[in-house]
Amino acid sequence: MGITITGLNAIRRDLREAGNSEKARILQRFFKTGEGEYGQGDVFLGVTVPESRKIAQKYGDLSFPDVKALLDSKIHEERLVAILLLVHAFQRGDEKRVVDFYLSHTKKINNWDLVDLSADKILGAYLLSKKKDVLYKLAKSDNIWERRISIVSTYSFIKNGKFDDVLKISELLLDDMHDLIHKAGGWMLREVGKRNQAVEEGFLKRHYLRMPRTMLRYAIERLPESKKRVYMRK
Repeated sequence: MGITITGLNAIRRDLREAGNSEKARILQRFFKTGEGEYGQGDVFLGVTVPESRKIAQKYGDLSFPDVKALLDSKIHEERLVAILLLVHAFQRGDEKRVVDFYLSHTKKINNWDLVDLSADKILGAYLLSKKKDVLYKLAKSDNIWERRISIVSTYSFIKNGKFDDVLKISELLLDDMHDLIHKAGGWMLREVGKRNQAVEEGFLKRHYLRMPRTMLRYAIERLPESKKRVYMRK
């Protein structure tokens, strides 16, 4: 990572050039940026994820201080590019440094798309063959985004046929009050079911009566209708 201020300013310029005011208005509503909503204060330029990816690839060797400057921004797409740059850096082999940086800035990874585009690719991939203690700590955090990072990180384990931690963390999050955690937990359980339906149903049979409705709906989405009816009858 070697580009300094020039690269940072170029990214900001490119994002503004790619912005679209109508898309920005739509995204402001979609990501719940109003007062009291989970994305309160987030500002959008109206840049799509594919366009953001192109910009991140163009400036893939941006320095960590500049990535931090992007991550500290109130502009959503600047934080998104920062996240994509961290994923690139991790995949190039700078794993420990990226993970340490990621864990030091979790409160800036503060919308569900930022979590979902990075957690399994950075933290989950790093912890695949390591102790998972940090995920359990994040699962118990008061910060919603840290809790979402915890469960979404397990997607890396799921894709590698390892289900124990996603089941344990899903159980920890059963009483979570936030819909975004219910959705993430249900999504991960559904991904388990794609690979091993018996494992998913074992979890469902133990917990479906207690599961938040949204979590349950997401989890059973791919099950046969007859089984969906059984689990939804609660």
